[in-house]
Amino acid sequence: METLNGRKYGNPAARADWFVILIFLLLLAAGWLSICGASHNLGDTDFFSWGTRSGKQLAWIGCSIGLGGFLLMVDDRYFDTLAPFLYICMMLLLLITPFIAHDIKGSKSWISLGSVSLQPAEFAKCATALAVAKVIGQYGFNLSNMRNFLKAAGIVLLPMMLIVLQKETGSALVYLAFFLMFYREGMPGSILFTAVAAVSYFVVGIRFETDIMPGTLTTIGQFAVLIIIWLNVVGMCAIYLKRNNSWFWFLSIGLLTQLIAYLVSAFIKPFDVAWVQIVGIVAMAGYLIWQGLGERLKSYYLIAIFALGSTAFLYSANFALNDVLEPHQQTRIKVLLGTEDDPHGAGYNVNQSKIAIGSGGLEGKGFMNGTQTKLKYVPEQDTDFIFCTVGEEQGFLGSAGVLLLFLLLILRLIYLSERQTTVAGRVYGYCVLSILLFHVFINVGMVMGLTPVIGIPLPFFSYGGSSLWGFTLLLFIFLRIDARDKVRMR
Repeated sequence: METLNGRKYGNPAARADWFVILIFLLLLAAGWLSICGASHNLGDTDFFSWGTRSGKQLAWIGCSIGLGGFLLMVDDRYFDTLAPFLYICMMLLLLITPFIAHDIKGSKSWISLGSVSLQPAEFAKCATALAVAKVIGQYGFNLSNMRNFLKAAGIVLLPMMLIVLQKETGSALVYLAFFLMFYREGMPGSILFTAVAAVSYFVVGIRFETDIMPGTLTTIGQFAVLIIIWLNVVGMCAIYLKRNNSWFWFLSIGLLTQLIAYLVSAFIKPFDVAWVQIVGIVAMAGYLIWQGLGERLKSYYLIAIFALGSTAFLYSANFALNDVLEPHQQTRIKVLLGTEDDPHGAGYNVNQSKIAIGSGGLEGKGFMNGTQTKLKYVPEQDTDFIFCTVGEEQGFLGSAGVLLLFLLLILRLIYLSERQTTVAGRVYGYCVLSILLFHVFINVGMVMGLTPVIGIPLPFFSYGGSSLWGFTLLLFIFLRIDARDKVRMR
């Protein structure tokens, strides 16, 4: 029996959002059937033995349902009170994990407990979400304040860096999903724009890094990115410096200068046109700083920093790709961007996955009838590439049905988050849906060859207890918080 302001209310589980719980159960059932199809051999129908992957997954599913029921009965105030303690404990566990974990495919992120292995990174997402919710939920906390934003971002970036030390890049990248919640809670749009711009610089620069522009010594990637940077600066000046017509001169002089440079290189003497572009960008930044000193408007400085930072990022991206990332990660990115063709190496998983999905057609081959999965053509087909099993056995209709379930879950979580009566509750809700959305988008995208293969599970589908329990913790803690808010709204 739960009490609030002296009044007694019934079982909190009865007030839980059963629409979300129903979707949760449907996803668990569909995921288990997919694991049966992906992990069993032709003619094998022993789905329940502990010695089989489907049998183990069924046990973990039972534990996750029990965990969800337990979380619905816990007083939600414990989540807020214990948030700092849980976060600190998880950070310490992430810190020591590389020293006690076994090396599994180059990653040291799994801790063995007898016959069971757990991945702390999956549980750290929940602790981080609780910690961020508690901090942002404080009275007067505003993400538009840079100091507050850096404080909240630090809570997210710390586990991200610790997970990178475990050589588990895919799990670390999931923490970028928290920035979707930051944007909802007031993070300046300029930060999100900068992130999008950085991705575009990286993709365009790497995709065309070896193609030379006719008549010059400049690569198409380098030239195109510098053009994008220049246009971004012109656009920002037009939007944020309306009283100043500098954008018009930047646009006019820039067009004329780059056209002259290209004509000289093409018809007189070939040279690297990028140097003219860089000098132009530096000159724009210098002018903006000089103007800022006179008018004392920080927008001038911010645009100048963006221009210089973007140029520096362009030349550091190539270093990061070739000298920071692991060789297999470099190959995956280059295969995705089309600069390399490696059908028997990094591109093998994706190619086989596409074949499996395509062979399913409209209605699929039926449960346990997938030839690509039964003959083990797709590596990791019951973990990271579980969605290809859905595509082969259930076809387009079954795949669309699974994606529809995820869409309904995300939309419902948005609705529940927006109706929260506390900032902390809303923040935590958006953390949960952002993480789920990131996992679904990246996992399905990499199976279809639309995103890099970074090795993250499909929520409630992929084989494994750690990811399943981690997602269950995230989801049911929020359902428990929402159940108490239903009491507050009465």
